Amino acid sequence: MRNPASVFDVARRTKGFMPMVEGLALFEFARHARGTTWLEVGAWCGKSTLYLGAAATRAGATLFSLDHHHGSEELQEGWPHFDPTLVDPADGRLNTLPSWQRTVADAGLEETVIGLVGRSEVIAPHFATPLNLLFLDGGHGDVVAWRDFRDWAPKVVVGGLVLLHDVFANPEDGGRPPYEIYCHALDSGDFVARGAVGSLHALERRR
Repeated sequence: MRNPASVFDVARRTKGFMPMVEGLALFEFARHARGTTWLEVGAWCGKSTLYLGAAATRAGATLFSLDHHHGSEELQEGWPHFDPTLVDPADGRLNTLPSWQRTVADAGLEETVIGLVGRSEVIAPHFATPLNLLFLDGGHGDVVAWRDFRDWAPKVVVGGLVLLHDVFANPEDGGRPPYEIYCHALDSGDFVARGAVGSLHALERRR
């Protein structure tokens, strides 16, 4: 694999919505994770995958990167973040898988990062390996976001990390589900806060 500096250079050129300061924070949080089985839900073109993958390589971990690669609701045509360059001319759908594959290859992370292509709710029941790190950045609609949390958070071991993106306390800054999930996790007593940078928040499972 390339050294982290060159991986971050690839990340800067990769399409995505994570500011660099949050990407570097993602790397730092992950770098201190224990254990070797990590999962991200929501990869888009692979920007977050690179930050997590660089940390996973240092930790000797494997990162499973899960996405159906057709984009969530807010990324479809007619919405502000729609990118026509990512539309597959064969069927007219968004398809970020080729971009994700090229991103991972350019960063030299193919031995560290394993792509899981499919819907989260379909794959989750078949994924039995306990998780040491979980990054949630899939769809932010109410049903999808809560389903991802309820499907995957119980698989995180005690002492493991859950990293949540797009957590905004102010409703004017972004959608509510990630923030509501963050508050729910703390209120449950199962998790404690381990820091935040921008909209990226880290939790540790305590029980």
